[in-house]
Amino acid sequence: MTRAHRVGEDPAGEESAGEGRYGESLFEPADPREAGRIDAGALAYDPVTRRRLRALGAGPGRRCLEVGAGTGTVARWLLAEAGVEEVVALDRDTGALAALAGPRLRTVTADLTDPDLRPGTFDLIHARFVLMHLPERRQVISRLAGWLNPGGWLVLADAVELPDGLDTTSAYRRTMDAMWRALRTTIGTDTSMVPAYPHFLREEGLRDVAAELFGPPMAAGAPIAGFWAETWSRMRPALEETGLVDAAVIDEALAYLASPRLAELAPGMAMAWGQRP
Repeated sequence: MTRAHRVGEDPAGEESAGEGRYGESLFEPADPREAGRIDAGALAYDPVTRRRLRALGAGPGRRCLEVGAGTGTVARWLLAEAGVEEVVALDRDTGALAALAGPRLRTVTADLTDPDLRPGTFDLIHARFVLMHLPERRQVISRLAGWLNPGGWLVLADAVELPDGLDTTSAYRRTMDAMWRALRTTIGTDTSMVPAYPHFLREEGLRDVAAELFGPPMAAGAPIAGFWAETWSRMRPALEETGLVDAAVIDEALAYLASPRLAELAPGMAMAWGQRP
């Protein structure tokens, strides 16, 4: 049995954070299923991301840094539709970005936490579902803010969840809680700081700070349901090691994600932004 947890609280709670890294201990880029998993999440979240980046002036003449570029869906949009001057796509593995090669795209294969990393300065910096996996997340926010040009915008987005406090025993709830615990104990994922992102941006001296929440509709066949199904399938051994679920519970949760009975408020995304004076 698991306990309900507050908004923004990691259900792993008192578990020690693992020292593994995203892309090494979990979700290896070389796995042929990984690009599809990432793209399913992008289908759910990209429309909101594009709208916000456009509102903050993503367009001609802008130099942009896309942090954790993944399969390049946001970088592709910035180049092809927003028409920005240049995109620097930063990731620890940039193999999936080869198809975007061109004079306006520069890929940087590097670890964001490397103290020697100097990618330049930018008019727009966007990091989505990256910081929550880094134990150095607060220091990284300071570094990102320091890479802004005057007038440039920093946009941070990470996961948040509003769990049903009355549901502590369903297969869905137990599997979701096991996932958060496994992420924390394996690679140190922690969403507890996400609600504080607006305050962090203000502490960095940014102005016009604001934030919004988005929860993608969860329904059988929806991209976000597919994303969670693939995520849980990929994490099966780690989920079972938490002791919160066994194979039968995971199977039940996966079947529920594909069922017309599915009725859940999916984990969402909190996005915060601020401008360098």
